[in-house]
Amino acid sequence: MNERQRRRLLDRIQRPSATVGKQMVDELTVRGTTIDVQEFVFECKRLEAIPESEREAIEGMKTKLKRERLARKQRIEREEMTEEEGERLVRSIHGIDRALNALEGLDSPSIEEEMRLKKLKDARELLSLIRQSQ
Repeated sequence: MNERQRRRLLDRIQRPSATVGKQMVDELTVRGTTIDVQEFVFECKRLEAIPESEREAIEGMKTKLKRERLARKQRIEREEMTEEEGERLVRSIHGIDRALNALEGLDSPSIEEEMRLKKLKDARELLSLIRQSQ
């Protein structure tokens, strides 16, 4: 792989829209340990709220995914490989990014919940203004 091809692959990794339409990795082998990423994410998404006991596991998974993503990116930057190998690494990085996005969104409230909270806040502010003007 020449430097132009390497730069093109690295640019693809950096695009914010790179994970759109991409599939999350099923499994990931990190330092000899295979992690069932897809199952972990789906199990977490099934929970109504993330209990404290699970938060540590989720943060641990995010850390492992971020480290593996960095290691794969560095392989593209530094190692000699064919363009096909680089393409495989880029696809796997996109899958890792997809899993990270899913895990990052676990604690985010839904749009409906955000709207409800905003309306509640606005109503409280309006009530406070009315009380002050009396």
